[in-house]
Amino acid sequence: MQMTGNTILVTGGGTGLGRGLAEAFHQRGNTVIIAGRRKSALDDVTAANPGMSGLVLDIADPQSIALFADRIVAEHPALDTVIHMAGIMQNENLKKGSTLATAEATIATNLLGPIRLNDALLPHLLSRPKATIMTVTSGLAYLPLAMTPTYSATKAAIHAWTLALRYQLQDTGIDVLELVPPYVRTGLMGERQANDPHAMPLEAFTAEVMGILEAQPDVQEILVEAVKPLRFAERSGQFDEAFKARNDMLMKVRGAEF
Repeated sequence: MQMTGNTILVTGGGTGLGRGLAEAFHQRGNTVIIAGRRKSALDDVTAANPGMSGLVLDIADPQSIALFADRIVAEHPALDTVIHMAGIMQNENLKKGSTLATAEATIATNLLGPIRLNDALLPHLLSRPKATIMTVTSGLAYLPLAMTPTYSATKAAIHAWTLALRYQLQDTGIDVLELVPPYVRTGLMGERQANDPHAMPLEAFTAEVMGILEAQPDVQEILVEAVKPLRFAERSGQFDEAFKARNDMLMKVRGAEF
């Protein structure tokens, strides 16, 4: 992936990891467009980063995606990079009643959203001399969190989809990357996560990701050090032990409020 001179769309760019990466790429001289549901959040980011632009997008709504895709291609015909960062994560206590609404919303946002947006933008990206698609999974795609079963499942699905997408596009000018975040200090699951000292600081995560991209221009899977124990739990032969230990510990800490 080239680090400068791109026109980059970052979904979910109004907050958290999306904002961190959007600002990092903006600082390196790229044209950055952020997208998200809340115009106020987009406006805050663009005001703090002159030259960055924002477009409203409801990634869970097929009609919103179709209209957005037409607009961004018309307004930014040089678009050559898409970072699928938008996502939601919610606890699901399966013993307390139906969690179907949460599961369906999570699938619509985290799985169908990137697939639909990619489908809408792929013809344009194929027309570019060089392009990049970056999906965003999670360490939980590889070592699931029992409290968030559908979130973990959507991220595992995006990993599988990314592998297939990369294979099918291997003879084109499109690079397909997968970013695998660990537990990072953002508001994804509210104030507790945003202030959790056990979470990786957002600034450190962003800096490490950008360092990997700069040092390894051909990288396909972007792994900061903190996520490697999750990513390689199966390979280490300790998956069952790691899955039980991690989930037992989190249930002990969060059980009362979960």
